[in-house]
Amino acid sequence: MDVITLTVNPALDKSALVDGLVPEQKLSCYSIRTQPGGGGINISRILSRLQTESTCFFTSGGDNGKYLESLLSKEGLNFTGISVKEPTRENLSVSDTRTNLQYRFGMPGNSILKSEMDQIFAAISQQVKLNDILVLSGSLAQHMPDDFYAQMIKYVENKNLKIIVDTSGSALLKTIEALLPIYLIKPNQKELAQLAGETFLSNKEQENFALHLVNDKHIKYVVVSLGPKGAFIASKTGVIYQRAPSIKVKSTIGAGDSLVAGLVYGIKNNFSAQEMLKFGVACGAATTMSEGTDLASQESINFVLDLLN
Repeated sequence: MDVITLTVNPALDKSALVDGLVPEQKLSCYSIRTQPGGGGINISRILSRLQTESTCFFTSGGDNGKYLESLLSKEGLNFTGISVKEPTRENLSVSDTRTNLQYRFGMPGNSILKSEMDQIFAAISQQVKLNDILVLSGSLAQHMPDDFYAQMIKYVENKNLKIIVDTSGSALLKTIEALLPIYLIKPNQKELAQLAGETFLSNKEQENFALHLVNDKHIKYVVVSLGPKGAFIASKTGVIYQRAPSIKVKSTIGAGDSLVAGLVYGIKNNFSAQEMLKFGVACGAATTMSEGTDLASQESINFVLDLLN
């Protein structure tokens, strides 16, 4: 059972510190870092730190795409960059050391041509084998059809894959509405409410709607991240909660992707739903202990697991 991740809207994630964020002044930034970014890419990076191989597919354009590939090569990831015309985007996060507040600036992805989307379909179809795990994670690039992930699932439907979907908004709604078999989705509380057509759901409403997705939408597991409170997993056997540990949070960037990576690790290693959720929460929490755009290390994951045991 191999793991394949797909990121159609990757980014170079830049982070910096500043001593006081004030308007209309030139601010001196320091501790500048550039990391590979994008849902599936981050998931593959965490899996690599857990000594678990995956094949990471992503769109790669221009000099930024080449730089992204070089960063992943340094980490020893097994990846395929699918060449596209438009350059890979950049994101920026700035942390104010005086307030400990973090400001995140996400740039929209550039357009992907129809011929380039066809290349993505073909590349994934050629890679996946029966019973593999396929992770579709992250936002869609500008002007991509909202049902792109649904199209991808349909394209590989005959492979009996375990499909993991981690996206939001119309992309997630269209994927669910297609009523295709999905192994797991991971909305947060806000995204779950949006799926239900609401702005807010109570705890009981969250549970009920997650169970509705399981029972009526062909989704085996719905994992809902609850931020600093942890997460819960809904399946046909009911709802299980996992608290998060009490730790000092430095940055939440990549925490959701890390949670998914932990869930994928659990699936690949045949964990129970409860152990899978615990491992996911541990990976997500461990990433919040890292500065800026850094992700969890194996040591920090083990540290959090000890807190949860």
